[in-house]
Amino acid sequence: MKSVSKGGVLLQNNDKTITIYDIAKEAGVSASTVSRVLTNSANVRSEKKEKIMALIEKYNFKPNVMARGLADTKTHTIGILSADIRNPYYAAMFVACEKAAREAGYTAVLCNFLGDEETEKKLLVSLQEQKVDAIIQFGGRVDDLVSKEEYVELVNQIMAKTPVVITGKLDGTRCHTVRIDSMQAMELLMDHLLELGHRRIALIGGDLDVLATFEKFQRYKQILNENHIDFDPRLVTDHGSYDFETAYRQTAQMLDDGVKMTAIIAINDFSAMGIMKCLTERGYHIPEDVSVVSYDNTYMAEMGIPPLTSVDYNYEEYGRKLIDTATALAEGRKVGRLRMVTPTLVVRQSSGACHER
Repeated sequence: MKSVSKGGVLLQNNDKTITIYDIAKEAGVSASTVSRVLTNSANVRSEKKEKIMALIEKYNFKPNVMARGLADTKTHTIGILSADIRNPYYAAMFVACEKAAREAGYTAVLCNFLGDEETEKKLLVSLQEQKVDAIIQFGGRVDDLVSKEEYVELVNQIMAKTPVVITGKLDGTRCHTVRIDSMQAMELLMDHLLELGHRRIALIGGDLDVLATFEKFQRYKQILNENHIDFDPRLVTDHGSYDFETAYRQTAQMLDDGVKMTAIIAINDFSAMGIMKCLTERGYHIPEDVSVVSYDNTYMAEMGIPPLTSVDYNYEEYGRKLIDTATALAEGRKVGRLRMVTPTLVVRQSSGACHER
């Protein structure tokens, strides 16, 4: 009997030699899924496993031991590099990715660099050294408006052996990207507030050196112009942060400076909590005096007093697209270089009709 290898697990019967790719095609699954069933190296959903096992039994196929040894070099592990898992946004992202990875038969491993650039680089290298099949990064240098050359060089070195998927951009690399449409996210909030009659709309929190924040700011100005509303720079904070304390302080500064606003867009739910606390302490009622809206729609949005209107990032879809992209690259399948996730608006009690104060 003639034996031929196409680079995967060889399956043999008395009539012909068939590769793992032939079985995968007939079963309607990826080659790596067939490999995981053969080696029992990771979880595979029962319906897929039964279909593959039925084909193996039907043709009385047996794996070629030498070829299977090559296939087993995969770890079926996805490394996830996160800026700060204490932020509810990153926590939601990881939960979605972990779930999607498990469903795909992979294990997700989290590395959390807490916003420290040196740790970020060390953990990126560490993940490759652990021989993960692909790396997903959200936060940190992949969020920069202007990519840092040193990090670009490092990622290019990593990508020579390990695929890297990001949620922002890295100019000078061929990273695959899955990201939220930030422009549309701003449109959702601005359209909502304008329909409620607001024209003095503040932006609080975030750093304009961050890509998504910059894009939101640009779309904010465009929408003001489209609605014949003059841009007032006093209504926008710059070079801030994404935390509770900074948002509280920036809101207090605006009020102390006599800046008048009827609505505030917070950069995230974390910041919105600081804004709402400051307004409440100053005697403002939400939303009667000032409406407050936000991005991320994490668990914090529902805990707000009142509950917070927030843009939802469809985390389940987001995580699924990230994992699908990462596993496709790990398995040698073709996948788009850029995949977008569509945000949606969840309206709660923190936004209401404009009442000039």
